[in-house]
Amino acid sequence: MKKGKIIFAVMLAAALAASAFGKKEVRMTAAQVIAGKGMIRLMEENIEHPKVALTFDDGPSAKYTPQLLDGLKERGIHATFFLMGKNIVGNEQLVKRIQDEGHLIGNHTYNHVQLNKISEAKAKEEIEKTSNEIYEITGTYPVYLRPPFGAWRKDLELTVTMFPVFWDIDTLDWKSKNVCSVLNIVESNVEDGAIILMHDGYQTSVEAALQIVDLLSGQGYDFVTVDTLVVP
Repeated sequence: MKKGKIIFAVMLAAALAASAFGKKEVRMTAAQVIAGKGMIRLMEENIEHPKVALTFDDGPSAKYTPQLLDGLKERGIHATFFLMGKNIVGNEQLVKRIQDEGHLIGNHTYNHVQLNKISEAKAKEEIEKTSNEIYEITGTYPVYLRPPFGAWRKDLELTVTMFPVFWDIDTLDWKSKNVCSVLNIVESNVEDGAIILMHDGYQTSVEAALQIVDLLSGQGYDFVTVDTLVVP
């Protein structure tokens, strides 16, 4: 139920009460007022908000990922990080921090290869090598995989037992490196259930991502990890 409908329902109830008492003045005790506010608050908490998922490719970045994590933690927001195997090496503690702070970790191959341009055996090696790196740090094998360039080999999910995750909004943050451009793309295309593609390797991307959180949270969106929106 939308907030406006809740307020209307309360006003309607008050009007009906007044009608029932005729012209007599209807007074509410302090306890009744508090109870009414509590009911409104409970109803608002049960409102189904639109959902959106922020996803970050190519990390972790020793320089920028910690800044992003700081901002997300401050805002109580969880995101999804699709990690490149070669960037995990030397950043093991950062990967553990991503997990410990409640974010979802996915696979983005080891060397950012285009999976439909290499052999199935090589594709499997790229994916499994990264999954093993993630498992060694987190104790959990990733379930979700973001194919670089959005390129997927037919039936590869059967070979690697992983689920490919694409996107609804490509912010092109890596290309523009412009906060306003990224914000405009998101605001123009966002809708319930949207998966937003970003990267955590640029200062402008970090700034844009946190502004996106502030903007969409103000519009009533809840931020979730992709496993909420995409079920294998």
